[in-house]
Amino acid sequence: MATRHDTAAPPEKEGGAAPAAQPSPSTPAEADVRRRDRLSRRWQRDMRWSPYAFVSPFFLLFLAFGLFPLIYTGWASLHTVELTAPTDMDWVGLRNYTRIFDDDFFWNAAKNTLTIGIISTVPQLLMAMGLAHILNYKLRGSTFYRVAMLAPYATSIAAASLVFVLLFGRDYGMINWALNAVGIDNVDWQNDKWPSQIAVSSIIVWRWTGYNALIYLAAMQAIPQDLYESAALDGASRWKQFLHVTLPSLRPTILFTVVVSTIGASQVFGEPLLFDANKGASGGAEHQFQTLGLYLYEQGWVNQHLGRASAIAWTMFLILIVIGIVNYVISRRLRASS
Repeated sequence: MATRHDTAAPPEKEGGAAPAAQPSPSTPAEADVRRRDRLSRRWQRDMRWSPYAFVSPFFLLFLAFGLFPLIYTGWASLHTVELTAPTDMDWVGLRNYTRIFDDDFFWNAAKNTLTIGIISTVPQLLMAMGLAHILNYKLRGSTFYRVAMLAPYATSIAAASLVFVLLFGRDYGMINWALNAVGIDNVDWQNDKWPSQIAVSSIIVWRWTGYNALIYLAAMQAIPQDLYESAALDGASRWKQFLHVTLPSLRPTILFTVVVSTIGASQVFGEPLLFDANKGASGGAEHQFQTLGLYLYEQGWVNQHLGRASAIAWTMFLILIVIGIVNYVISRRLRASS
């Protein structure tokens, strides 16, 4: 008789839990979807935060070397601070500013800055406009001339100033030698007021004329040729085309170069410092070509009055703000008129 070996499964205990279901292994398609989701989220974070990471070095450097010195000098301008003890500050309020405006040397430096700015900016921009107009025509080796325009700008201020000191020497300078050739006596370029300012301005003109010429050249090449062709058909000469086509089209660019040159002229420092025969910050024996930049340097690092120097710096900053406001008003009126 056959024996049955099959046995029934033991019954579940009452109240007992059913065995947990084992997780099924994920398919390759599901793993690929999850990987793509992770990459998509990473890509979104990268697109969102990468631009901030790229521009962060500028803001960090600006905070360290721009905003912090600006705030510190503003605070120091309200105190009496000496270079020998920069942490010892005595509150004086606006006394540093009132002392500046009562100082004859400040007004002398302001007038020198104004005159040097005028006799350097006006010839500089006129020469730059003429050079750009010439380079705008088709010339052989035009690339060479454009590179040569930037050579003075790339030259060190110290090297250029020392060369001009030799050129404007009273006894052995080449400028006086040329003047003697036409019957003019020697000029003391370093000690007389107007000759010294003209000499300092010539350094600025030499350095920045080519730079502005390339700016004008770029603006001229953006003018549509149809305007020149229409003017030529109407019988306009090249001079009239320049007056009635080129100059009106260059008004925004001219305004930009005037403002930038004015700001640069208000901050002139290296040229008069190195041109001084006494190698000091006085701008000549009688302060005849001392600019605001030299006056600030003299008060802060020669006389060691950091509070007063900070007040001068903030005064120059406010002057630049006024120049910027004037630029904005004029440019807005030019856009409205055009």
